[in-house]
Amino acid sequence: MKPWAFLTGRNGRGSILLIAGLLLGSAVLRVGTGAGQAVATENPLASIQEPEVPAENKELTSEVDRERMSKMLRSFQERETRLAEREDQIEMRMKALTVADEQIERRLSNLQQAEESLRELLALANTAAEDDLTRLTSVYENMKPKDAAALFEEMEPAFAAGFLGRMRPNSAAGILAGLSPQVAYSISVILAGRNADVPKG
Repeated sequence: MKPWAFLTGRNGRGSILLIAGLLLGSAVLRVGTGAGQAVATENPLASIQEPEVPAENKELTSEVDRERMSKMLRSFQERETRLAEREDQIEMRMKALTVADEQIERRLSNLQQAEESLRELLALANTAAEDDLTRLTSVYENMKPKDAAALFEEMEPAFAAGFLGRMRPNSAAGILAGLSPQVAYSISVILAGRNADVPKG
């Protein structure tokens, strides 16, 4: 029997089955190869693996990150401390300004009160002085001209002129008549000077 005799046996059915099996296997191989290429084409990064970082480098990186975070935290804390100190300084200055303003207001109030009191005292003094001058002038007017002239002779001319200017003309004339010519002249000059300053109508 020939080696290929089984291919032709039973009307060639064996050969057909063999050929079909070979074709089927070839198709399976082609499909498997094509599917692998398709998968590689659709996901080109699938075959690329991320490089593994050594454990030592990971620890070093995390330590650097922790140090950076620590520095940032310290910087924030220092800044917060400086801001708090500035706020305290500003608050202290505001309090000092408030106290100074209150003191200034009190002093101004005291000065105003003192000024009002001084005005009242001056008004009283002026009133009292005017009253005293009026009474004294009345006393000189009621004296005898000779006696009054003896007193006016000893006065300063300006002082004597002040009284004579307040007296009634007849009383002033009687006193001037009893004065020495030199004193009477000095007082008359002063009285004339005062009257010269009076505006004429």
